[in-house]
Amino acid sequence: EMKQILETAGNEERALNEEEQGKFDALEKEIRGLDATIEAIMTQRELQNEPEPEDNKDGQDGESEEEGELRSFESYLRGLETRDDSPMKLSDNGAVIPSSIANKIIEKVIDMCPIYHDADRYNLTGTLQIPYYDETTGDVTVEYADEFTDGEAKTGKFASISLTGFLARAVTDVSKSLINNSQFNIVDFVVNRMARNIALFIEKELLNGTSDKIEGLSGVTAEVVSASETAITADELIDLQETVPDVYQGNAYWIMNKATRTAIRKLKDGQGNYLLNKDANSRWGYTLFGKDVYTSDNMAKLGEKNKTVIYYGDYMGLAVKVSEEINIDVLRETKARQHAVEVLGFVELDAKVQNAQMIAKMTTKKA
Repeated sequence: EMKQILETAGNEERALNEEEQGKFDALEKEIRGLDATIEAIMTQRELQNEPEPEDNKDGQDGESEEEGELRSFESYLRGLETRDDSPMKLSDNGAVIPSSIANKIIEKVIDMCPIYHDADRYNLTGTLQIPYYDETTGDVTVEYADEFTDGEAKTGKFASISLTGFLARAVTDVSKSLINNSQFNIVDFVVNRMARNIALFIEKELLNGTSDKIEGLSGVTAEVVSASETAITADELIDLQETVPDVYQGNAYWIMNKATRTAIRKLKDGQGNYLLNKDANSRWGYTLFGKDVYTSDNMAKLGEKNKTVIYYGDYMGLAVKVSEEINIDVLRETKARQHAVEVLGFVELDAKVQNAQMIAKMTTKKA
């Protein structure tokens, strides 16, 4: 009505008359009164921790689409979401969570898993063929030449790696006692638990691989073998670092088990200085020969023969193909007898070394 009053006067190129101005002022006063009433109701509900009405969960004035999805997801977990227009894709016994929640899980997986963060990631379906130049078969030669003489052509060959996709599933059970606690941030709990479970699986596969599944860094060919299965020397660490060409040293770092890092912390140089140092400016608090040190429980410990105990390099040399972004399903009925809600996460991925020069490994003494 207010808009119509203004448009009428504007079309006639005149000011509001007394009657129109009075009507406009009355409408404005009514709107401001409604706003004040709504604000008072919201304040009262907040103080008493009352849930908002179902028809006002999403699409509130000033509420973004992501905020609406977060609110809807929390309501669904707590058993309050029943609307037909909910952003949750409801089924008979569960729902697929909104993309904004899945994206939060993906972001946390990337933050929690450095090697996944630093790898060369491809997001697409189907089979991916990545070509690379295989210098082991020969290299282009440049030499002095005399006129009227033939040179011998020497070139390497182009090869390729093939990435497909392997489906993996993460399962998290959430206690209904936690869900029913209105003071507990159930959304952050689910996001963090799912991200942690998925990140641990991805890291394990990228570091170790599984036969006939994801190969990961098990395909690294540049290798230094330690003289012992129980100890590593400073010279062996230097040999490992020097295996990676200088051009790839800029973003290189070490990956090892914490027990291996503990053993290396006791190594000293000829002047009695420790080789591995605490460094507040490093990504994970320690540096070795000027490079950051990341520890993972998924790396093998010293003490066994023929085990990969350290990786060093730039992990852009690892190609990771994600065929299907993380899909999250929430099932309320499957674990109802256990007083729990089941949260399922599915991801399809594959990974192989795409540049053998960028990453090297240290294995313990072979049998």
